[in-house]
Amino acid sequence: MKVVKLDDVLNTENEIKGENWTSRRLILKDSGMGYSVHDTVIKAGTETHIWYQNHLESVYCIEGEGEVVTLKDNKVHPISANTLYALDEHDEHLLRATTDMRMVCVFNPPITGQETHDENGVYPLVTES
Repeated sequence: MKVVKLDDVLNTENEIKGENWTSRRLILKDSGMGYSVHDTVIKAGTETHIWYQNHLESVYCIEGEGEVVTLKDNKVHPISANTLYALDEHDEHLLRATTDMRMVCVFNPPITGQETHDENGVYPLVTES
C-alpha cells in the first residue's frame, strides 16, 4: 500500500513549476500503478495551450473556476469546483483560469514526474523505467 501526503511532495523534485501552473506529482510511473496522479494549481488569469498527444488525462476541479476550449470545434466548457473533464481523444485545448484553480489530474500512461510541456503543449512519452 502507498500513502502519499501533499506535504511529502511540496518543495521536492516532484513539485514542478511552469509559468502558469504548479504540478505536485503524487503517484508516478515508478509507483507501478499504470497511471499517475497530480495535484495541480493553475494560476488565475492565465491561458495554457495543452495537447497531450501521448497521454489521456482526466481532470477533477476541486477549487476555482475557468474554462477549457477544445480547439477542434472551438467549444467552450465552463469548469468549476466539483467538475471533471476527460481528454479522451487527445484533445488539443486551451485551459483558462478565471481564479486560481486546483485540479486533481490522472494520466494514462503514467508520467515519470519530470516532464514539462513542449512548445506544442505536449508531454513527451517516456517508455523506459
